[in-house]
Amino acid sequence: MGFLSFRTRLRAFQTMRCDPPDPGFIADLEFLENRDLDLSVRLGAMLGFNALLITIGTHPISASPGAPLSLDAPSQPGFVLANLAALMPLVISCALALRAMLLGEEFDADGLDGDAALRQRLFATFIRSIDAQARLLYHAVRWTLVGGVLNLLLWAAILYAKMH
Repeated sequence: MGFLSFRTRLRAFQTMRCDPPDPGFIADLEFLENRDLDLSVRLGAMLGFNALLITIGTHPISASPGAPLSLDAPSQPGFVLANLAALMPLVISCALALRAMLLGEEFDADGLDGDAALRQRLFATFIRSIDAQARLLYHAVRWTLVGGVLNLLLWAAILYAKMH
C-alpha cells in the first residue's frame, strides 16, 4: 500500500461537517477525541512507569559489588537469569503501550457518498481505534503487574539468599 495523502481525508471531513457545522456532530466528535486523548495520556504514563520499573529492575545486575541487592554473574547465574526474565513482562508491556499509541484514526472515504455515510465511517474508525487502544492498555497493565510482582519476589529471594 502506497502513501496516501491526508488531503483526501480532510476534504471528506469538510464535506461531512457542513457549513456551519452540525452541533451534534461536533459534540460526538469531541467526545471521541477526548476519550482518545485520555487513552493517549494513560498510555504515555504507562510507558513512563514501565521505564522506571525497568530501571529499578536492573538494580541487582548493575549495583556495585557488596550492595544488598547486587548479583555476581559468575557465581549467581540463576539469579541473574531470573532478573532478566523478570524484566521481560515489563518490556512486553512497553511494546503493547507503544503499539497502542501508534494506532491512528485513519479512515478511507473512497466509495462513500453523502454526509451520513462519511460520518458513520469516521465515527466507526474512531471507535475501532479507541477500542484497540483500550484493549492494548488493559493487557499492558496486566503485564506491568506481573513484571512488578516478579521483580519483588526476586528481590526477596536475593535478600533471603544473602542473609542465609
